[in-house]
Amino acid sequence: MTLLRSALPGICLLGVLGSGIGLARAAPALQGPRATESTAAMKARQKARIAFGARKWTEAEASFEAVLAAPDAAGMTAVQRAEVLGYLGLCELEQGKHREAAEHLGQSLEQDAGLNRALLDRFTRAFDTAIEHVGRIYVAASPPDAEILLDGEPIGTGATVHELFVAPGTYTLRARLSGHGEGSQRVEVAAGKTVSAALQLARAAEAHARAPDPGAARSEPVKLAAASAAPKAAPGPWASWPGTLRITGIAVTTAAVSAGVVFMLRANRLNGDTRERIDGLHRDPAWTSGACREAPQPSACPELRRMREQRDRSGALGTALVATGAVIGAVTAASFFVDLSFQQLTPAQSGLRVVPAMAAQQVGVVALGAW
Repeated sequence: MTLLRSALPGICLLGVLGSGIGLARAAPALQGPRATESTAAMKARQKARIAFGARKWTEAEASFEAVLAAPDAAGMTAVQRAEVLGYLGLCELEQGKHREAAEHLGQSLEQDAGLNRALLDRFTRAFDTAIEHVGRIYVAASPPDAEILLDGEPIGTGATVHELFVAPGTYTLRARLSGHGEGSQRVEVAAGKTVSAALQLARAAEAHARAPDPGAARSEPVKLAAASAAPKAAPGPWASWPGTLRITGIAVTTAAVSAGVVFMLRANRLNGDTRERIDGLHRDPAWTSGACREAPQPSACPELRRMREQRDRSGALGTALVATGAVIGAVTAASFFVDLSFQQLTPAQSGLRVVPAMAAQQVGVVALGAW
């Protein structure tokens, strides 16, 4: 009892310290050298958490933004930055700022490696709520040096795939680069929906003709005028058919494989239902393994036969669709490495460029190239 009384003040002190932490949590050990954080930055984060705990959303939002904009914000660890972005998104979500909330929560979830499970689940649920009210655009451009603009506002270059959260509506995406023609695409985004855009810039025609001699220009004005007025040869009607077939091949491959996977999953579920039904029948003392081959057959036999037929049909159809999609996909992929310029149907292009794309809860690639 004496020992317990002597340890009681220390236990109380630990409890007070634990309650004073509030929303803060211990960040896991990071690999490599740990980033240093100033006392001012630590106090700013504590102030923001206190406002968040008091449900003062506007004050908390301003405080978290100040933490991110502070000159010493680089001293925060990746985990601390992910927490600040996540809590900032929660404040914005409480105020109905769904686009800003989706953007900051998405940035937080991109650095989710150090977040504990409770925070990760909380931020994920909030992100799912936010994107139900906004649209999402994935946009990339080729060449990678091209500048991308959304309704005239620069958002970056084509070196990365950009994830944009926007209010529902119609937007114009443009890409520009010196020495290339401008690429543009108009997209319509609905709440809770995602659209993708790949802006391909064609290289501008190079001027091969040299400047004419002044004397020659004076002596042959009619010829030069006629030459400049001559119409350019129009491209052949089949100039774009390889690109159309490739796009069709990609679409058919995706559809076939997706449908095949659905049918195979259905076959697997039916197989499980069939096994469960057979196990239930085996628990009946009157049931034998050859009951369905005897006459009269039990009432469960037609049901088992129907379940097996559905399972077999779904499995066979799923396998056929996946195999068909794989064949079409292989042919489509091989076409990117075939130069069709020898047929004079389309000029040789620079080839295919695959750009990795990663966002909250989604990872993929965007294929860019002259099709």
